[in-house]
Amino acid sequence: MEQRQAICQLSLGAKGAIAILLLTISSGAVLTSCNPNIPETTVPTTEPTKPVTTPKPSPQTATTTAETKAQIYLLEDKNGKFQLVAHPVAIEQKTTNETAILEQSFKRLLAQSNTSSTPNQPASAIPQGTKLRSIKVDKDAITVDLSPEFTSGGGSASMTGRLGQVIYTATSLNPKAKVFLLVNGKPLDTLGGEGLEISQPITRENFQKDFPL
Repeated sequence: MEQRQAICQLSLGAKGAIAILLLTISSGAVLTSCNPNIPETTVPTTEPTKPVTTPKPSPQTATTTAETKAQIYLLEDKNGKFQLVAHPVAIEQKTTNETAILEQSFKRLLAQSNTSSTPNQPASAIPQGTKLRSIKVDKDAITVDLSPEFTSGGGSASMTGRLGQVIYTATSLNPKAKVFLLVNGKPLDTLGGEGLEISQPITRENFQKDFPL
């Protein structure tokens, strides 16, 4: 009887020890979860690799090319003789369109109209108020239509000079091109009161032959 009681007491003691052990483990787990000093374990996530795309370079504009090629022709007095001299002009529009380049070139040319000439300084024989009505480029042919002011005033030297300015400016992008010159929409056959006869189309070669400065 005493032996059985001891076994029961031992069993109760063991149960108590187990209960205390479980309580201790449980309390430790609670303290661990509540302790902010214990670092949390994070699982690293791997994001999918995004493909790296290299941006394509934007196409080069033709501004530099246009500024290099665009020219207007003015007159310069060199040793008592007038010569047609090219002057580069900056083109505002970023384009390679030949018509647009020539249109802006002529606007710059006509803005220089009727300026006086001094030795080694550029001048223009084109009368003030002359306007560009239209310009058209078709392969190797260029049609330039000017306002009636182009034919007013000046003697034969002035007529020859202004004609050369128009022909050379029109062919600044293509020196071999043929030029059809119109005034107020009609082909120009004679220029000025002295009746400077003009055979069309006009090329640089024809101008140098027929109208030497």
